[in-house]
Amino acid sequence: MENDRLIDSDEISEDFPTEISLRPRNFSEYVGQERIKKTLSIAIRAAQKRVESLDHVLLYGPPGLGKTTLANVIAHEMKTDIKVTSGPAIEKAGDLVAILTRLQKGDILFIDEIHRLNKVSEEVLYSAMEEYRVSWVIEQGLKARSVNLGIQPFTLIGATTKYGKLSPPLRDRFGSIFRLNFYTDPEMTTILKRSSNIFKVKTEQEGLEQIAKRSRKTPRIGNRLLRRVRDFSEIESNGIINLDVVINALDQLEVDSIGLDKIDIDFLNSLIVKFGGGPVGLDTLSASINEDTGTVEDVIEPFLLNLGFISRTNRGRIATNLAYEHLGIETDPKQGNLI
Repeated sequence: MENDRLIDSDEISEDFPTEISLRPRNFSEYVGQERIKKTLSIAIRAAQKRVESLDHVLLYGPPGLGKTTLANVIAHEMKTDIKVTSGPAIEKAGDLVAILTRLQKGDILFIDEIHRLNKVSEEVLYSAMEEYRVSWVIEQGLKARSVNLGIQPFTLIGATTKYGKLSPPLRDRFGSIFRLNFYTDPEMTTILKRSSNIFKVKTEQEGLEQIAKRSRKTPRIGNRLLRRVRDFSEIESNGIINLDVVINALDQLEVDSIGLDKIDIDFLNSLIVKFGGGPVGLDTLSASINEDTGTVEDVIEPFLLNLGFISRTNRGRIATNLAYEHLGIETDPKQGNLI
């Protein structure tokens, strides 16, 4: 469904100047994901010491946690160029071959949504990742012939929100696999403080902390909310982001005290009121709120699962008591059902 939802899964365009300006360039600026940063820092220093390319890296986790940003940080730390594409953009094996053959020694190729690569293109990656050569078939029928071509050593960084959809042969070719986790409120506050400095907007600590609490533990969403609150502050508080203007702005934007928006609330209300708290299947639940299953599974549910508001079972989705409490709906303490 097309909507004006403030919180969604769409990747910000690389042509969006504001978003690019907010991206940290090195590990010292990158807030959070401490274990991943430490491990990658060691791997990068070791690769530089050996004068080799960094081993292939796979990053996965919910949208907006910084997979693209981390790939750019790795390239900056390695002092090399990065080429950016995505799985859906590579329609034919020849498209991928063209990209691979243009890479210079030590370059990084970043493929977002790598789980959406078609099978033929994925198979081209196998030999490219292991042996630095590409093999593909040209022509058809009796004229078909195989072409082999050597390429420069490179590093592939893949990003995905659906780790389980990667084929085992591709997954096994990555030397390092990292899951990006949701951020803590203090980490989100630090990120928002850095962003407000870039925006050159005056802020108060309580105001930033309130935005952080409503940012769904996700930097992209936090920065989005900060931009919207900045608009309100310019009209209502002389450009200062304080607690009052934050609460007023986010209430008007229908983002509640823990970051749930109208569609999240509709999802929980449907699950609890229409279907008695579940279990209910994904397709049925998605249809009930007029959303596609991809949006529900990739955008709405991860945060609700993190909050402990829902659980996924073999029989379908189930609302937990925490969800009832947040919505102010009473439950039967024995059955856990709506009363």
